[in-house]
Amino acid sequence: MVNIRLSVNKRIISTTVLFWRENQTYIADLCRSFAMGPKRKSEEGNGTPKKAKVCADIPDVTKIDFSCEAKTKDGKKWNMKFSSWNINGIRAWCEKNGHSYITAESPDILCLQETKCEKNKIPRDVEIEGYHRYWLSGDKEGYSGTGLYSKVKPIEVKYGLGIEKHDKEGRVITAEYEKFYMVTAYVPNAGRGLPRLGYRHDEWDPDFTAYLKELDKKKPVIMCGDLNVAHKEIDLANPKSNKKSAGFTPEEREGMTNLLSEGFVDSFRELYPEEKGAYSFWTFMGNARAKNVGWRLDYFIISERLKPNLCDNVIRKDVFGSDHCPITLFMNL
Repeated sequence: MVNIRLSVNKRIISTTVLFWRENQTYIADLCRSFAMGPKRKSEEGNGTPKKAKVCADIPDVTKIDFSCEAKTKDGKKWNMKFSSWNINGIRAWCEKNGHSYITAESPDILCLQETKCEKNKIPRDVEIEGYHRYWLSGDKEGYSGTGLYSKVKPIEVKYGLGIEKHDKEGRVITAEYEKFYMVTAYVPNAGRGLPRLGYRHDEWDPDFTAYLKELDKKKPVIMCGDLNVAHKEIDLANPKSNKKSAGFTPEEREGMTNLLSEGFVDSFRELYPEEKGAYSFWTFMGNARAKNVGWRLDYFIISERLKPNLCDNVIRKDVFGSDHCPITLFMNL
């Protein structure tokens, strides 16, 4: 009887943990809705978003020093700043006052991933003065999605790769500027149990690499985003126990290796090849962020011929508001 009870209890615990892992975003949103109470009539159905609420557990970004004195190897100071952030839902991010980061960091270009919101439902509070804004959502509501803020209006903005099977999920925005292409991407996750690994490895990775190569023939490329892969063992806290986990399978890592072999550079590892503990993602479970048990999933990948223009690449680990933190690239262009 004792053994039976223990077995049942283990199954209950296992099922509870699995449910939490797969539904943590939904549970967090549900708890937030209870905490905020019922909507007032003025908040319902009129398309006017609520003012962002500053959560007590989100540190004030104005207290963070975002200054940088970085220079290129030949001594030229940076003159362009690029930032990228997987915000894990733009509406929740806005409620946490996550968009205050934009004014504090003041990047020339900011790229967002996993906005999880249709264009016509983007909160008005994220309309930051001084920026042109571009949004792309997928066919499935509340899933994927990308965004781009730019102080200078791009020459042209394109959405997707031009391949229907990839473009229905809202994963890529490309902005053309005078001297370069800016590409932001939210690369498909292989998923728990790796159900999309074949699609990721055999279809997405080759097609995305080919797309970047075609752009690179015309102008240098700066590509950023949540690429959903820790390329090397140094890029995650627990490589040995994650060999078969999404984001660290041999196939996903091979995809990144193949991309870099085609004339592109991981700007962070170019500058900091041996730096350990440099992560941009931490699960919400187990106090992982405080313990720095994380993954480096977010990248700035640049054309090899832009290496002389590279000044710095910084992981903004002290900026909260998502399970990812922003990353920032400094260039002299």
